[in-house]
Amino acid sequence: MLYKSATVAWEQVSNNAGAIALANVDCRELLAAIPDESISLVVTSPPYCMGKEYEPGNTIEDFVAAHEAVLPEIARLLKPGGSICWQVGYHVSRNTVVPLDYLVFDVIRRLELPLTMRNRIVWHFGHGKHAGRRFSGRHETLIWFTKGDDYEFNLDAVRVPQKYPGKRSTKGHNKGEFSGNPLGKNPSDIWDIPNVKANHCEKLDHPCQFPVALVRRLVLSLTKEDDIVLDPFSGVASSGVAAGLERRRFIGAELNEGYALIGENRLKETLEGVVRVRADTEVIKPNERSAVARRPDFWPEMQSSV
Repeated sequence: MLYKSATVAWEQVSNNAGAIALANVDCRELLAAIPDESISLVVTSPPYCMGKEYEPGNTIEDFVAAHEAVLPEIARLLKPGGSICWQVGYHVSRNTVVPLDYLVFDVIRRLELPLTMRNRIVWHFGHGKHAGRRFSGRHETLIWFTKGDDYEFNLDAVRVPQKYPGKRSTKGHNKGEFSGNPLGKNPSDIWDIPNVKANHCEKLDHPCQFPVALVRRLVLSLTKEDDIVLDPFSGVASSGVAAGLERRRFIGAELNEGYALIGENRLKETLEGVVRVRADTEVIKPNERSAVARRPDFWPEMQSSV
């Protein structure tokens, strides 16, 4: 499950249906061990280079340099028709904000990698750090690229409930018929999924853990059963959990041994069917003792401006 050798981890996944492996190595070592055109989906959230313990640096230049080294390898090992989903937010320093998805797109463009952008998905969430001198950030972005035009995309697997499920057409040859798809509607390019904070059932000892539901939607729509999913910056293996739950093979790299051990335990729980994940439609509520959502007694009454 957890390997110190990238080569051994790859052998386990490539040779065994349903296999899941996490390598406690630098991602560049794992990428070098994977043959050309072997991966169906790469999904990850790379370090933002803002000074956290697991990051290679703390500047925009560090972020760009890391992507110039990694993205050509990612493009090499991706199958024709495969997808890359890169989830990033903003580099913030002294209230100066830089959109990291723009920098990723620019690296791909400058290096002329054989990748085509299909969507820029806005991931909206309700909780986060409050800002004092700018509006509080409540979204990040997920950019989706494919290798070639004949790519896997199963929309029916990720449809969401219609807003007006009983609505019928009022004119034309479909007059009187239901106007929406009975399987649900396209989830669009704005996804409202809670991030992993204190009251989230998936919360573990990682400062920037992303929800399994976010990756699960990508796995279902962009791969088939037993395809191989790669996460080069695995953290606590949320991508691996999503892949395992949907019967895909998974291989990931995580350099931090502590996070890798947590990830290994989550992958074991996934295979055993006991891993804790939040359903896509579940509402996050404060616990009974939480002061969240209670109006402090000393706050003044809100006055109407009308």
